[in-house]
Amino acid sequence: MENMLAEIAKLFPEFNAAIACGIVVFARMLGFIRFAPVLNRKELPGVVKVALAFLLTVTLVSVLKPGLPPANHSIFLSVLLNFTVGAMIGYMAQLILIAVNSGADMINMQMGLSSAMVLDPTSQAQVSILEKAFAMLGILIFINLGGVYWLFQAFIRSFELFPIYAVTIPLEKIVNMEYLIKMTSNVLYMGLQLASPVLLATLGQDIILGVISKTAPQVNVFQLSFLFKPVFGAAILIWILPMLVNIISDYFLSFSQIF
Repeated sequence: MENMLAEIAKLFPEFNAAIACGIVVFARMLGFIRFAPVLNRKELPGVVKVALAFLLTVTLVSVLKPGLPPANHSIFLSVLLNFTVGAMIGYMAQLILIAVNSGADMINMQMGLSSAMVLDPTSQAQVSILEKAFAMLGILIFINLGGVYWLFQAFIRSFELFPIYAVTIPLEKIVNMEYLIKMTSNVLYMGLQLASPVLLATLGQDIILGVISKTAPQVNVFQLSFLFKPVFGAAILIWILPMLVNIISDYFLSFSQIF
């Protein structure tokens, strides 16, 4: 069997090169789809993702027009490195959504809605209602800004910076490392920026209720906080929603500075 495959490779060198290139590009595409926003949603069946990766791989192989792999080429190393590069490109966009989710979780806790949990099919975990709502809002903003186009543009550009059969990943060429480190270290800071209006408003409400409890001890402030916090927090969210949309949009627009 091996001899027959070797003879076929000699008779059809272009076919052999296309198959070798297709395996490597398919691995990079799988890593990209696994972590990229919108494409990594669990609502999309795995068969659909694999079929999409296969179709895109066939298209890219026809465009790349690869040559024969090097003589000492290791297919397993190439698959691993290309999967890592694809996953890295998708994960960098996912960082913005992680920051949005962290801000939503802070708001949810401050509003006293920690017990209101739903199942997120994407992460297969229990998440708060506001976290789920903010995640959907972030994805809609990402799509509206053309984020999917940015992702595929960065993915195609990665073949110029990191060739198919390369054995080292030039991180300084693929991404803006300084900006990437700054953004990854400021995920909680960005989430706090999103949640700060509600946090400050509810903190002011807690101070007012604390003053009431000291001046009128007969008032059950503990029960009043359960009544006022969700309503007051929801009113603040509705009021600042346009500003939140602009802030999240700025975060996604800054994502283009990475590549």
